[in-house]
Amino acid sequence: VSTAVASPPNAVSGFSKQLVEILQRHGVAFSTFDVFSDEEVRQGLKAFSNWPTYPQLYVAGELIGGLDIVKELEASGELDTICPKAQKLEDRLKSLINKAPVMLFMKGNKQMAKCGFSKQIIEIMNNTGVDYETFDILEDEEVRQGLKSFSNWPTYPQLYVKGELVGGLDIVKELKESGELLSALKGEN
Repeated sequence: VSTAVASPPNAVSGFSKQLVEILQRHGVAFSTFDVFSDEEVRQGLKAFSNWPTYPQLYVAGELIGGLDIVKELEASGELDTICPKAQKLEDRLKSLINKAPVMLFMKGNKQMAKCGFSKQIIEIMNNTGVDYETFDILEDEEVRQGLKSFSNWPTYPQLYVKGELVGGLDIVKELKESGELLSALKGEN
């Protein structure tokens, strides 16, 4: 994430809370750092940035300023051009689904499946010789829940070919048994 806000915990101070609300209102992708969690950072950042107060907004490693400057940028319309937007979940899901011609959303990854169903599907996939990418849904709760709704498929693993949902383990097993798995993975069906 290229936008960071150094601020007190949970943005409970009035200034930090206002700054976070402005960023959220503008759909900015950002992370925060609690300056009270590390006294060395808290004092060091003031000296490093030559800015004596918090919150401090940084974009791509550069200090933008505090709340007053962010309010000025918002009023002038410049805030939207300076700060990166958070990617909408649906766009992010489409991007992930199309990351590779064959994408498998699972618990774990090719090297370490973290559930029995994922382990079984990996074994089947590896035996096809078809190249595929994986996404570990345990690492990203937003994707894990969002993909269930997006695909209208309530369980994992989920296999996609050329951006289209093939199905889960049972479907992959059926395709394997019928001899159609290889052509399905190549997008020939």
